[in-house]
Amino acid sequence: MRPITESAAWNLLSAHRKALEPVHLRDLFRDDPLRATRLCLELDGVFVDYSKNRITDETLRLLCNLARAAEMPLWIARLFAGERVNLTEHRAALHAALREPPGRPKVPGHVDVSAEVGHVLAQMRSVCGSVRDGKWLGATGERIDDVVHIGIGGSHLGPQLAVEALSAYAHPRLAIHFLANVDGAPAAALLARLDPAKTLFIVASKTFATEETMTNAETARTWLESKLGVAAVPKHFLAVTANRDAAAAFGIAAANIFEFWDWVGGRFSLWSAVGLPVALAVGMDRFEEMLGGAHAMDRHFAETPLERNLPVILALIGVWYNNFFGWATRAVLPYDEGLRLLPAYLQQAEMESNGKSKARDGRPVGFDTSPVVWGGTGTNAQHAFFQMLHQGTRVVPCDFIACAQSGAWLPRHHDLLLANCLAQAEALMLGRSEAEVAADLAQLPEAERQALLPHRLCPGNRPSTTILVKRLDPRAFGTLLALYEHKVFAQGVIWGVNPFDQWGVELGKQLSKRIAPELEGEAALAPHDASTAALIARCRDWRQD
Repeated sequence: MRPITESAAWNLLSAHRKALEPVHLRDLFRDDPLRATRLCLELDGVFVDYSKNRITDETLRLLCNLARAAEMPLWIARLFAGERVNLTEHRAALHAALREPPGRPKVPGHVDVSAEVGHVLAQMRSVCGSVRDGKWLGATGERIDDVVHIGIGGSHLGPQLAVEALSAYAHPRLAIHFLANVDGAPAAALLARLDPAKTLFIVASKTFATEETMTNAETARTWLESKLGVAAVPKHFLAVTANRDAAAAFGIAAANIFEFWDWVGGRFSLWSAVGLPVALAVGMDRFEEMLGGAHAMDRHFAETPLERNLPVILALIGVWYNNFFGWATRAVLPYDEGLRLLPAYLQQAEMESNGKSKARDGRPVGFDTSPVVWGGTGTNAQHAFFQMLHQGTRVVPCDFIACAQSGAWLPRHHDLLLANCLAQAEALMLGRSEAEVAADLAQLPEAERQALLPHRLCPGNRPSTTILVKRLDPRAFGTLLALYEHKVFAQGVIWGVNPFDQWGVELGKQLSKRIAPELEGEAALAPHDASTAALIARCRDWRQD
């Protein structure tokens, strides 16, 4: 595999970046009155304005050439054809098939999993209807009022984000809770306030062997059995897994096991039965609206030329900053409390997918891959780290996400929230020049004015993308998440890495299994480094006090 850095497209972009270095975003808007209307795209109530980025038409042309050099159209076709794009695990990545509408004609040569997907969706509809209507009765004949979803990583972040984002559509009786961290404090606090007779647990684990998930699941089962007896387990537990035997051995009834396939990666699994807590919260009709929004983005990604392809454009802009400007971080800034978990969700989606140093053929990539993704909700974040964004030494490209309409009954609050979002993006782009600061300080004595002036300057020229959602309904939410999913895949294509494995995560898990028995006093099976050995000893000593 020829490194992308040896392509003519890469070299032309390197030269173009030097030529663009002295150009300020103010200049780009001044010289192109139509810039804001050209550098934007809309799909299904999701409007993306990328005009505040340090790009020109020539930049986009060169970046699209880079995408062609990386065979982007071919890789997109391979993804949707169900080819084994997950090379190290010899699997397809068919998460887009989870949101195919029923009865859609199948394209020759594409993998058809519609029957399997349809069966699970029907199973979800049946269970969700029963629980939401109060017809699912627990072991004592009580209806279900609380649902606890137990998972971690992709089996947790997506569902919790979706439940919070779509809270305006939530069932008035059902409360959805999430357990992920193996830390016992959240589990103990949650169980202490639940009524076991009215509680339903969902255990989501592809292997049904994920240590954190199964530890929490076993704690929940022990708690339930202590309150209602062993026979109560089948009435109060569901499983989402590819390991039906292990779920059955845990005590879950066969009818309550939802299939999870190896061609769905955890961080792309919201659209499967992993999304069961979402369907319970908002109902299957709205869950399928969410699938429909994601499917609209699937078709856009699969069928739209690179120059107008939203996931590709966002991916290329990210590559432009990461690899040609050397900006190794990106902030995700949702101005909607329902999207407060979006930065964490995208941390996993991007850094677990593309945080790789080896190319698909096993050779070192030779350049930076995934940037560090972080962020927070506006306006809280403005009072935390925005000072660095405006005047710090590091340039941090930003994604601003906001909703034009609010479901809340406090319009003044929403207007202020939205105004802050738009103002921050504008301020990062424009900055504040010396002349503008001097005009603001004109009434001050000369000495004081000169002392304050450098502290009030803001360089501007800080790039951002604004994603405006018409309203945060299930369809738009699905479109938004699928936009980011496909962006991650497109960047993996440019960087030549496999975005569907996560071997680095496994090493720490393996070592933790060695260390856990040692904390209880067992002898080490293999030597540790001096620091780890000393820390184990210190933990053992302090636990005995």
